[in-house]
Amino acid sequence: MTHDFLVACAHGTSNTEGKAAILEVVEQIRAARPGLTVLDAYVDVHGPELPEVVAGLPEGARAVVVPLLLTVGYHVKVDIAKAVTSRPGTLAAGPLGPDERLAGLLAERLQEAGLGADDAVVLAAAGSSNPRAAVDIERLADMLRHRVPNRILPGYGASASPSVPEAVAELREEEVGRIVVASYLLAPGYFHDQLAKAGADAVAAPLLPSPVIAELALDRYDAALAAAQ
Repeated sequence: MTHDFLVACAHGTSNTEGKAAILEVVEQIRAARPGLTVLDAYVDVHGPELPEVVAGLPEGARAVVVPLLLTVGYHVKVDIAKAVTSRPGTLAAGPLGPDERLAGLLAERLQEAGLGADDAVVLAAAGSSNPRAAVDIERLADMLRHRVPNRILPGYGASASPSVPEAVAELREEEVGRIVVASYLLAPGYFHDQLAKAGADAVAAPLLPSPVIAELALDRYDAALAAAQ
């Protein structure tokens, strides 16, 4: 009997700590499902590249590409979709967010960053030109508002507005205490580094490390298989 495959597809980063954080998630997925073959793949910066990983899967094996990505965007709609259609028996799972567990994790990171009662929050996402991505970020912001009473304003790293610096500047005009950036990013890397330059008073840590990400990835995997039945 051929094993099923889960291809955990991340963006890719030149940041050593970021790479290690993603590989730790892959190991957590493996540990949680010993009977499942889990491979890592990437859409940018470094390999193994997703098309090559999918092409190398054994013939006849069932596989699900699970985006280790937080929103719908180019990499989900184009890169992953293209890789999945290139091979029979390959499915695409949905991105990790929005999800209540991610909102809970963001709230934890904000508390760790010393969020005060009078502080305002910029919910910083990577950004996408796909309109649904912004809708998903607004949904996540609403989930976060149920956990922290502070003023929350989304901001984006690219391809959408307001940018993170614009969101910080907008909040500076209001009667708030400090401005804390909630990093809606999986791991350290280029986008997270940019948050320190946005003019906020503090930047929370990214989502990883946390067992929640591996848990979400397996949920997306299971949902993709169930939908294909």
